[in-house]
Amino acid sequence: MFSQGQLIFALLFTIVFSILLFLAYKKDAKLHRKYYKGSAWVLLAFIGFIGLIAAIKFLFV
Repeated sequence: MFSQGQLIFALLFTIVFSILLFLAYKKDAKLHRKYYKGSAWVLLAFIGFIGLIAAIKFLFV
């Protein structure tokens, strides 16, 4: 399905992309802590809301 060159490219691309993504996040981590403080609570509330909707659906259907 894929040639050996395509598989090698995909593997190298994935490795390099992951490394660059990690380095970019590490560089911006300080700013993330400053500007996105409390965002975990928003995520938790969103997941809870989706869970509540799913529970209502399964209880009343």
